[in-house]
Amino acid sequence: MKRIFSKLTLVAMFMALLGFVSCKEDINESNLYTFTGNTIEDYLTLYGDRFSDFNYIVKRAGYDKILSAYGTYTCFAPTNEAVQAYIDSLYDDESVKEELPHNGMTARGLEGLTDSLCTDIALFHLLSSKVMGVDLTQNDNHTFPTLLGRDINTDLDAARGLISINADAFITAMDSVCENGVVHEIDHVITRSNRLMFGEMNQHTDLFSIFAQALEMTGLADSLTEQSRPVQPVSNTYNFYVPEKVALGYTIFAETDEALKDLGINNIDDLIKYANDQYSRCALPSTDEDGWYDYYRNHGISVSTGNDYESPYNCLNMFVRYHILKEKVPYSALVIRWNEISKVTVFEYYETMLPYTLLKVSQLGTKRVINRWVTNNTLTDRIGEQASSAIAIVKREGVEIQNDNISAMNGYIHPIKSLLVYDKNVPRGVLNERLRFDDAALFGEMQSNSFRIYTDTQIKDLNGGKTGSDGALGGAYIRIPDGIFTNLKIYNGENTRLYYLPGKENNWSNYQADEFNCMGTFDFAFRLPPVPDGTYELRMGYTANGNRGMLQFYLGRSSALTSMEALDIPLDMRYVPVDDAAGAPDVRTGWCLYTKTDDQGVESDANMRNLGYMRGPFFYTVGKGTSAYARANAQDLRRIIKKLQLEQGEYWLRFKSVLGDKGLNSQFHLDYIELVPENVYNNTMYVEDMY
Repeated sequence: MKRIFSKLTLVAMFMALLGFVSCKEDINESNLYTFTGNTIEDYLTLYGDRFSDFNYIVKRAGYDKILSAYGTYTCFAPTNEAVQAYIDSLYDDESVKEELPHNGMTARGLEGLTDSLCTDIALFHLLSSKVMGVDLTQNDNHTFPTLLGRDINTDLDAARGLISINADAFITAMDSVCENGVVHEIDHVITRSNRLMFGEMNQHTDLFSIFAQALEMTGLADSLTEQSRPVQPVSNTYNFYVPEKVALGYTIFAETDEALKDLGINNIDDLIKYANDQYSRCALPSTDEDGWYDYYRNHGISVSTGNDYESPYNCLNMFVRYHILKEKVPYSALVIRWNEISKVTVFEYYETMLPYTLLKVSQLGTKRVINRWVTNNTLTDRIGEQASSAIAIVKREGVEIQNDNISAMNGYIHPIKSLLVYDKNVPRGVLNERLRFDDAALFGEMQSNSFRIYTDTQIKDLNGGKTGSDGALGGAYIRIPDGIFTNLKIYNGENTRLYYLPGKENNWSNYQADEFNCMGTFDFAFRLPPVPDGTYELRMGYTANGNRGMLQFYLGRSSALTSMEALDIPLDMRYVPVDDAAGAPDVRTGWCLYTKTDDQGVESDANMRNLGYMRGPFFYTVGKGTSAYARANAQDLRRIIKKLQLEQGEYWLRFKSVLGDKGLNSQFHLDYIELVPENVYNNTMYVEDMY
């Protein structure tokens, strides 16, 4: 890792030197074409000896005029040699001979490309914002949405010390700045797959032959076909960015043949036997060993070990479903990192296609692992610290995900190195902890549309640089219309104006830097993430200020208003606790600056809980790179909404303004929610940690 970061530092230093070329006459300019006064199209034309073939493709696509005009773009420009090699490979590719000879090319060479191929190639090499070389890798890799509507993934290749794109194109000259953006020279056309999920998996039978058979036998191979759906028009957008359609997709975590064979599974019959062994007892009456899959058990569903593999109650079918997410997530976005403190482990929870089940992805260094299990996680035996190693024992290391980013047209396939299964240790161990979900993690479409990786600038660029006109909100935010998310229901149309605010370029005190904000006399609901059976404390994290509104919570077993029941008393989000100079607790919330107490705020925490509140967590800071903890910020609050007996399944949480017309310009704010099992918030031996 030290070597990798050293190389990244050298790359950054090199780019910094390039930026000062006018002051350094002795710099080698053999691969440097930085200048001012020209557009990206001017640049491609000026250096036609290197980019004329790509410029031909851009012009055929009709994007030369766009790259000659005002705007902000990033162009990854393949050299002429790279373009020629790529179109030869397209023409000579025999794997699609029967479906589409020569990939649709009419002849060898540039002239044989169709207009649609030119458009696809051009748009896959263009971003709608200016991304400099130093921005192309954050931590270990990063993902960027292209104008084609599909993502590219960047990484630092440690062996070559160069930034790679989709693992096969390397940036050989960076940061050629133009009037309307920046150009990066690459040595290979960025490849993209035009196959859906199963078609792409079939191109990797050397990796996944056994899992591919299971996917086909269960009938799930034919179901992974969704790509997009239209977005319901919004009558008044207030100059915010509104997507014209919502992208859909999938993520598959697939055991490689090598991993399976290392565990004694050599063929599909061995895998069927393993699935039967793992799932056959999951819906029996609950004991220490049986009945851990609460949803099937509660509904009296009998699990089958027979050969009807397409049945959702068949063990092989259940095994495969737990490997699939109904959202497309690249490796770099499996865990969202932003303003967390260094000592914590960063994580995400995902709902799988096995009904109402979750899996957890944790980041350990540069690795991502699934369902790592640590005993007493989110509990502690130390004041102000996470648990000691005496009680935080790693019971399961987790399933490691390979950093390969196999990309299909509508999703990603991630190879995994060991068996992934929803066994008793997942609901009773892995998920027996404080479950914290960022606002954006509640909706799979946020990942499928790359919204969670956008910066303010990128969204504003998508929005043509417009400035918003809805209260204090700006034009760098996404308007969320009704119907864009499967798990969201808006009840009163334009009276609920819901926005996603990325916040990565602001010093907001938000978990993972983002938030949902809502204007108007709002009334909407979203489906809660499914959790195993148990008693839970439902909490909402928000930041209070005078621009907020006041709301009533409701809960229902469906999104139908007739199923909703009111929870607790209304929450006034406008009220900010008084930060008393002497450290006296605020009357309404019990908040005080914990550093002014003798016990780091332990007694004060208990007093706040009695009033239905909690401080913000130690987990993240107020803004990126600051030393101010959210726990010390009076505006960072958690509202304890209700203690609830939940069954694994469907629950909807509704938020309704109680201010009437007085609340037309008030804001609703949501940062994250927490579902905390009784074993954590009311443990008899330890206490919930402050993180």
